[in-house]
Amino acid sequence: MQGFGREVILGVGGGIAAYKSCDLLRRLKDHGYAVTVVPTPSSLNFVGAATWEALSGRKVTSEVFESVEEVRHVSLAKNANFIIIAPATADLIARMSAGRADDLLTNVVLASNSPILIVPAMHPEMWNDAATKANVQTLRSRGYLVMDPDVGALTSGDVGQGRFPETARILEEFSSLTQSRADLLGKKVLITAGGTREAIDPVRFIGNQSSGKQGYAVARAALQRGAEVTLIAANTSLSDIEGVRIIKVESASQMLSSLESEFSQADILVMSAAVADARPSQIADMKIKKSDYTNIALVENPDLLRTIAASKKGQIIVGFAAETSEDLQVAREKMDAKGADVLYLNDVSGGDIFNSETTHGQIITREGKVIEVAETTKDTLAHQLLSEALHKLG
Repeated sequence: MQGFGREVILGVGGGIAAYKSCDLLRRLKDHGYAVTVVPTPSSLNFVGAATWEALSGRKVTSEVFESVEEVRHVSLAKNANFIIIAPATADLIARMSAGRADDLLTNVVLASNSPILIVPAMHPEMWNDAATKANVQTLRSRGYLVMDPDVGALTSGDVGQGRFPETARILEEFSSLTQSRADLLGKKVLITAGGTREAIDPVRFIGNQSSGKQGYAVARAALQRGAEVTLIAANTSLSDIEGVRIIKVESASQMLSSLESEFSQADILVMSAAVADARPSQIADMKIKKSDYTNIALVENPDLLRTIAASKKGQIIVGFAAETSEDLQVAREKMDAKGADVLYLNDVSGGDIFNSETTHGQIITREGKVIEVAETTKDTLAHQLLSEALHKLG
């Protein structure tokens, strides 16, 4: 692991998994990081301050009114290069999402401009609750890197998604944050996300199931890595990302128009949007009656990736191939025909990838390299794709 600074704040939430962060702290120190532990008051019921002080070699406080003369929440926030919150309970995630500042840790989070990695751990029912999902989405929209918990046995005896991730996985996510701290500084990244809609009449449209989550993940990752980011978003329900310029469109033609306007200024283009292949030849002015709804004449939409790639002048283009079978040869032919430099091939035959937080597939480069992507978060894939693009950019 390498970073632009070696100061890490390890925030510890009040869950049984707090004891596992002892190993995380030791591994961080093994990698040469200086770690200050900021536990929530409730977490001290699981692991005491004396343990954290012995492991970190630093003073531990959990309340704003301790060591008042240091204005500790401000001094800690200013000195930190990175913040890891592990475990993050449902309560802690809710408080951070709401912008609360009712203990030292939440004060530090609000006062800091450093990259923040959040490692949730809780019962599966709590992780899957609509409130938690909304809170996680809010934090991600602010640029925080929020991991998905592991699936496995929990202290309650239940099995499901909510288990604290293994230390190695946390360090892998942290590494993507530290190694890439500013490697896109000065670069402009243009991204498409979501699914286009082609109007049939004032009520109906031709569309697809794309949620836009992968494109938004790429936008967050690029922003974290220092890029100037523009996101062309089609019909998503996701929250805007602070610091990202967002252009909202509906149809393929609107997306193409925005791409043509923005592409010449970009260094990297990531085409993750699902674009309709065809549109009605005519849009009815009034709602079509069911009795007349027997035949809709379609015309082909322009191929956005191929059209834009034809005008590239040194830019690197990352394309996506959503197929119902992982056929590498077909993917390579598509990459060559459309002018992409990197292509992500993912199997959508089951339909479960849409609106999911995870993905799996293969990254293919023009030189023939194939990188297998096992089940992973869309945030992790975003960093992988940007790293490949940056390598090609030179």
